[in-house]
Amino acid sequence: MTETSAGRHPERADHSWWVYRGTGVPPRAGSEPPSIPPPPPWRVFGGSDPHPIPEEDATAVARRLGATTTSDSKRSAGETDLVNAALFLRRPLLVTGPTGVGKSSLAYLVAHELGLGPVLHWGVTSRTTLKSGLYDYDAIGRAQAIAAWRSAELRGDAAGTEENAAPLIGDFIRLGPLGTALLPYARPRVLLIDELDKSDIDLPNDLLHVFEDGGFAVPEIARSGQETVNVFTSDPGVRARVKSGRVECLEFPFVIVTSNGERDFPSAFLRRCLRLEMQHPTSRQLAGLVAGHLSTAQARGNAGLIQDFLDRIGQRQVLAVDQLLNAVHMTTSGGYRPDGEGRELLNHLLADLAEGS
Repeated sequence: MTETSAGRHPERADHSWWVYRGTGVPPRAGSEPPSIPPPPPWRVFGGSDPHPIPEEDATAVARRLGATTTSDSKRSAGETDLVNAALFLRRPLLVTGPTGVGKSSLAYLVAHELGLGPVLHWGVTSRTTLKSGLYDYDAIGRAQAIAAWRSAELRGDAAGTEENAAPLIGDFIRLGPLGTALLPYARPRVLLIDELDKSDIDLPNDLLHVFEDGGFAVPEIARSGQETVNVFTSDPGVRARVKSGRVECLEFPFVIVTSNGERDFPSAFLRRCLRLEMQHPTSRQLAGLVAGHLSTAQARGNAGLIQDFLDRIGQRQVLAVDQLLNAVHMTTSGGYRPDGEGRELLNHLLADLAEGS
């Protein structure tokens, strides 16, 4: 593989087709975000009446990406190629790689740079089901509310007033992260399905139908006989219209699925994803990450600490980038010096995550 194809010299390749450039620089205030090309014909869906995309959560972005962006933290050309391909093809991107290399942060980087609103985060455990990602219906809460309403009517308490209106079914339905991502939006939402390898064995196959259909039914709404129902979403304080008991996307969301390699996925699932294996950041990228979260001076003053971090990884230790950030913050806050007596504390901060596992 040449240096260009490996992504070491992106300026020498033709990347004019890129929408996402891996810089983390968002659209300028008042300017239009980058235009995403239309999907291929087989990835066009029937959603209509687009919902507005909520504003980005600046605090969440700063926690994930840092307060500032430097050119040193730019992603590699090979990684950026695959992100753009997933955007163009409207296919999920399966991201694997060592612990702590920034797999989940990639979703926040794409959403921030392209102005796609807050990331919808779906953390997966062994108990996670497809329905929990799509929506939740509080049947018990609704039954209790209806019983209380009927009781008030029988007593004649404020009968027929707004305060005593019949409970609405939409007040007891909340779309999950996947369900919210599949609402019709004029631009794709970003959905992070985090650590899918921890799921029940059936979940990856269950996801295939939703990925192919671009939508799902809500039987409780269909049975209610109401044409349009306003439900809660995973965006705080935001409600959405669901028509005829079905949610269907207009633009298929940009889906990032992360995996720590704890198990393999079915071939049918892999066939529908693009796959990206992330590598450990280079010393320059680590310096950029430190500068983004702390400051350029702190990054430059800790070049030795960054090299120590990389040396430990070279010795096959399992380390996460946030461990390096913790160590740099401690040294620059006067907490300790990374030599002499402070070496023991440094070893604790940069402890091998594989030990004891």
